[in-house]
Amino acid sequence: MKTRLVASVFALCLGLAACAGPVSTTRVDPTVVERDVGRSAITTGEPSWPTRNVLFASGLFDVYDERPEEALATLHKSMVAAGGDPDLLFALAELSFLHGKATGKKAYTLATAVYAWAFLFPDGAGETPGRFDPRARIAADLYNWSLTTALASPDGSEVSPRGGTFDLPFGPITVAFDPASLRTGTRELFQLVPAAELEVHGLAMRYRWPGLGAPLAAATRPVAGAGPERDFVAPRIRVPLTALLRVPDARRALVEGRPLASTLELHVLWAAESVMIAGEKVSLESEPTAAIALGFTGIPIVELEMLGLLGRIGAEFRDRPPLVSATPYTPGLIPVVFVHGTGSSIVRWAEMYNRLLSDGEIRRRYQFWFFQYDSGNPILLSSLRLRESLAAAVKRVDPESKDPALRRMVLVGHSQGGLLVKMQVISSGNRLWDAAATRPLESLTLQDETRDLLRRALFVEPSPLVSRVVFIATPHRGSFVAGRKFIANVVRRLLALPLSLTGMAADINRNPGALRAGVTVPSAVDNMSPRHHFIQAIQTIPVAPSVKVHSIVAVTGEGPLENGDDGVVQYSSAHIDGVESELVVRSDHSTQGRPETIEEVRRILRLHADVK
Repeated sequence: MKTRLVASVFALCLGLAACAGPVSTTRVDPTVVERDVGRSAITTGEPSWPTRNVLFASGLFDVYDERPEEALATLHKSMVAAGGDPDLLFALAELSFLHGKATGKKAYTLATAVYAWAFLFPDGAGETPGRFDPRARIAADLYNWSLTTALASPDGSEVSPRGGTFDLPFGPITVAFDPASLRTGTRELFQLVPAAELEVHGLAMRYRWPGLGAPLAAATRPVAGAGPERDFVAPRIRVPLTALLRVPDARRALVEGRPLASTLELHVLWAAESVMIAGEKVSLESEPTAAIALGFTGIPIVELEMLGLLGRIGAEFRDRPPLVSATPYTPGLIPVVFVHGTGSSIVRWAEMYNRLLSDGEIRRRYQFWFFQYDSGNPILLSSLRLRESLAAAVKRVDPESKDPALRRMVLVGHSQGGLLVKMQVISSGNRLWDAAATRPLESLTLQDETRDLLRRALFVEPSPLVSRVVFIATPHRGSFVAGRKFIANVVRRLLALPLSLTGMAADINRNPGALRAGVTVPSAVDNMSPRHHFIQAIQTIPVAPSVKVHSIVAVTGEGPLENGDDGVVQYSSAHIDGVESELVVRSDHSTQGRPETIEEVRRILRLHADVK
């Protein structure tokens, strides 16, 4: 008898996990424990402890391993019988996600979103998870990921929003979707890429705004037949948006076995950052950094910048628009216009744009425009193109001049770009012309086109659109690198000037002695030589008193500022008097991506918008 009893106890222990070994603890670093208790389908691809507890308590631990669909059906029945028990809803969401991922069955993937929604939003039919319940964040991630997968295109590369009736393991769900939500203004969204699946390179900061919904990055294009375009969105730009499947009264409908009805919504970042769900304000998940990086993916930077300097850019980018926007035009938002420097491109503003976009106060008050140009062309020609591009853009988006925000522009220029910016906010009088010519313009024999181009380029008044400027590492008195004759000669020999300039030069040469000795059609590098008549003239012309001016100066090393430089521009050249503020950043010339520079621009923009 005693032997049979011992054998029975031994057999019982073999069937119980608790008898597999002594119950004990081991003291370890808290991070080890956190990794264990923090496991989930999201973090490790395994069920979380709350879900494992449900499986064990329900006697379904082994069943789920061997027959997962049977285990899920049993759990669903238990959840219904328990009146929508939140513990069971969470377990169903996590296990359905894992099973859907393992098998590719979208019915279970979509069921994940329904279970997670019901867990998060009981709609008066039970308990809401507490603010410190880690399952709430896991459930939101399960919802977001499952929605992305459930709506994926056949090859999985994009999300294809659509309505209809879809099968779930426990019945159908109808999804209402309005295709008009793929339109924003006069543009339509297409190529909706899951942003959470994008690894970002080349940016020091990555911003993910936690919330609910599947974060996406979409391309845009003009809507066919929508009439004249009122924007100039960059062709490669990607718009951050969020897909949300709204399943009202889901918990009660699951318990009562009623058909499920839902609505698929798309929310563009600049239109909505949160939504109301069951009387609660809920943030939408967004991945703006990933969207920015996707827009720059595949751009041949070397070709764009170096060949752009020489005016020899390839056909793909030769006709690129001079001014592009990161978003469709939005009335009431102040334009911030970024102007890159020599041998550079709009890609160099990515780090700054990424940071500024993350500031909600700035995001809600500004729209971001970028000027791009062949940086080897004469500065007067490039600055004229900037002036006329800004005027054309404002006329295009606001033909009736109803938006005062468009006349509060902030221009931010780096290096040569700062000189282009300065040309927008000065009254030149005759000084630029007189520095190059010996006779008045009107006295010369010229074609009308030549005279008009010279008048528009050299005789300028402050743009009424601009009220604040930021100079970054700007060579107001020239660059010692540009002053090296070898570099200037190489650029001049390789530079392909626009035909309009070669024709203009021939036209002026019909007037012997009209130009001062040595004056020719210059490159931008010539213009920035401290010895060049252009830089010597413009440095004497002050910015209009109506315009606020800020300066960011780069200086390498730790030596005295007065003798310092950034490798391209000396402090004594970048420093100007009469500014609202000057910040010296210990940096090389490419300081526009440095955190100190970015935060100073951010401060200035908040000041301009009167953000406390």
